[in-house]
Amino acid sequence: MATTIGAKQQLQRGASCRPARAGLKRAVRVQAIASEPRVAVTSNNGAAPGTTLGDWSPESWRKRTAHQQPNYPDKEEVAKACGEIKSYPPLIFAGECRNLQERLAKAAVGEAFILQGGDCAEAFTQFSANQIRDTYRVLLQMSVVMMFGGGVPVVKLGRMAGQFAKPRSADLETKGDVSLPSYRGDIINGPEFTEQARIPDPWRLVRAYNQSAATLNLLRGFSTGGYAGLKRIANWNLDFMANSDEGKAYMDLARRVDEALQFMMACGLSSDSDIMSETEFYTSHECLLLDYEEALTRLDSTTNTWYDCSAHFLWCGERTRQLDASHVEFMRGIQNPIGVKVSDKMDPAELVSLIASLNPDNTPGRLAVIVRMGAEKLRAKFPALIEAVEQAGQVVTWVCDPMHGNTESCNGFKTRRYDNVRAEVEAFFDVHDAMGSVPGGVHLEMTGDNVTECVGGGSAVGEEDLNTRYHTHCDPRLNAEQSLEMAFYVASRLRQRKEKIAKQKNQHITLAF
Repeated sequence: MATTIGAKQQLQRGASCRPARAGLKRAVRVQAIASEPRVAVTSNNGAAPGTTLGDWSPESWRKRTAHQQPNYPDKEEVAKACGEIKSYPPLIFAGECRNLQERLAKAAVGEAFILQGGDCAEAFTQFSANQIRDTYRVLLQMSVVMMFGGGVPVVKLGRMAGQFAKPRSADLETKGDVSLPSYRGDIINGPEFTEQARIPDPWRLVRAYNQSAATLNLLRGFSTGGYAGLKRIANWNLDFMANSDEGKAYMDLARRVDEALQFMMACGLSSDSDIMSETEFYTSHECLLLDYEEALTRLDSTTNTWYDCSAHFLWCGERTRQLDASHVEFMRGIQNPIGVKVSDKMDPAELVSLIASLNPDNTPGRLAVIVRMGAEKLRAKFPALIEAVEQAGQVVTWVCDPMHGNTESCNGFKTRRYDNVRAEVEAFFDVHDAMGSVPGGVHLEMTGDNVTECVGGGSAVGEEDLNTRYHTHCDPRLNAEQSLEMAFYVASRLRQRKEKIAKQKNQHITLAF
């Protein structure tokens, strides 16, 4: 499936699509890959696929180099803390992971879309029911905007209930003449720049587990207890957004959805049905701190396979995706749906090898490739990655992370400009339009709080506003208004894509006659 020279030139100029028939043919081929994998399905020792992984075990990662791990001063305390977590119940269940994998498989072929969002890093000091509720509520709003505007189901995937650890570019942070271990997230050490706070403490692992369990308990209650029901769509608006353009646009959409629901109920849909009163919501975090992940990896009795029961979905970061290192070794054996983040540094052939290692059975919905490059680099580098994966016949779900390639410093704060974030999402859709491939989702660092961490957007956060409500310990997040504005843009692109495909199908039918 070689990309033509003309298409590559179009991508470099930012053009949005190939000729209609070429795009349709490629879309059909992607769907065929999903239904009939072309990568050979092999098994070890003659066993059924997925039942054994040779010498893999939850501990086998320890035989390889583990990057981005804390240097605990007392290894015995680490073993005690992890032993305690091993005795605790799982945070999620294998059956939930299998359900999520089915949803992600649909996103790979354009029959659904993934909305993944939440904190850069959860904090112990900022933990409250209201904060969980507000972020959850914005994700609900965003999903409704995308579903109603884009016409596809939205898979809701929160960076919640476990997103504590953060990779660092340097082991030490220096201020003046003082150098201390870098802050690696509350699950490891504290953000305060003191010697005591920066010592890695293994008992923070237990506290992170307990906070994750409490968060999940609340999320399950919201999702199944009526709070997330479509009947309440007009009640999801956040107070501080009531007079904003995004808030008004959402309320207008909510009224239209309510009218549609009233019509459906008049046609016989019960207001007590699950679709009206419940929603599916899944959790995710970066698979970074391997001691913690191993402690929560359990054998599923129904399938005799291993699941990391710390979250439904885990991803491997740009700094830890080495083929011969510990994180890839660990993730290849767990049966959760997983992701891998790649930047412009990723070589197409290396990506094919990485996918083959993480998804050797070529199972649809098993693996998401999350691209994070910045708009300009994405237009230049992403087409070659798509082409290599399609030529290898590999099934992946492509997801856009427009946050991590757009971080900059301003007035002493780390920030991101909304316009740059949106430009990368735009480039993501443009490249897929040109290649005839499928945009599967977006991955955002965002919050339901009224923060001033990212510059621009409809909330009009200026550079001078950054110190007003800058609450993150790590990377800057989109606030609720900026997040909702992004959802409306994504919905418009999904709608355009749906209309384009319908038009191409009609043209194809006409030509057939």
